[in-house]
Amino acid sequence: MKIFQSAAAFAAARGRGAPPTSVAIGTFDGVHLGHQALLAEARRAVRGQAQSVALTFYPHPARVLAPAKAPPLIMPLERRLALLADTGMDVTVVHPFTHEFSTLSADEFIRDVLVRDLGASSVVVGPDFRFGRGRAGDVQLLETLGRELSLSVSVIAPVTVGTTADGQRCSSTRIRQLVEAGDVRAARWLLGRPFELEGPVVQGAARGRDIGFPTANVVPDTELRPAVGIYAARAVSIDGRATGTTHPAAVSIGRNPTFEAQGAPVTVEAHLLDFAGDLYGRRLRLELWERLRDEQKFESVEALVAQIAADVARVRELMS
Repeated sequence: MKIFQSAAAFAAARGRGAPPTSVAIGTFDGVHLGHQALLAEARRAVRGQAQSVALTFYPHPARVLAPAKAPPLIMPLERRLALLADTGMDVTVVHPFTHEFSTLSADEFIRDVLVRDLGASSVVVGPDFRFGRGRAGDVQLLETLGRELSLSVSVIAPVTVGTTADGQRCSSTRIRQLVEAGDVRAARWLLGRPFELEGPVVQGAARGRDIGFPTANVVPDTELRPAVGIYAARAVSIDGRATGTTHPAAVSIGRNPTFEAQGAPVTVEAHLLDFAGDLYGRRLRLELWERLRDEQKFESVEALVAQIAADVARVRELMS
């Protein structure tokens, strides 16, 4: 997949006379099942030599328009781009979302960005898509101008996971709510894969090693953090030396109340099952599958060790 840093950069690379494109538009934070349906429709609409294009934005529009209300991102931009590539899109355009860009009228966005710069002959959006200055543009306006400009518009219905009675709509907002509540199992259903924490392994207090359960202390790049607790996970090495190597892991996200004073910072510690070696300086991706229990303070180290052993046994059962 080719990546361009703006619509204008893509236009310059295409040149004149290039075939039209099929463009899917969204922030795509999480690249969840709803996003995947939208992207699949854009790929389906490709004809001849046309390219499928994912148009996304950085930073998140809320960071510019309403910083105090901006949500924590489900994943960093680099991971978002990797997952967009995995969907089979030909091109991703990461357009800078600036104050100047936000002042474009809805008409200018369609004519100048979609048609002129991206060469779109078809556009795929969700039903709640809004665009242009003051979010004045909506699906109806897009369809109206589309008819004038020979621009085909497809509106993808929301994707719902689950039964009619308990189904949940796939949205980045809902996934954030589930993760923050610790319900990573439900978040996994909506994402189509586990929620991830990713980052380097740093030096910790080494208490885990002293009690027989060594841990990798991970400093996540991810903004969105799950509720404090103990999780069953899969640890994936992504540092190049052993990329793709996986181990079941018991992950503690919390303040270590058995050892630390109240108000200590939240840390992320992963005990990798059946692993022996040095992880310092390496990068791990922790795929969280299920929350096992709340964090708790134990009256003795022996009681803590017994509970960790039970947690590890549960992880082995779930991840086998």
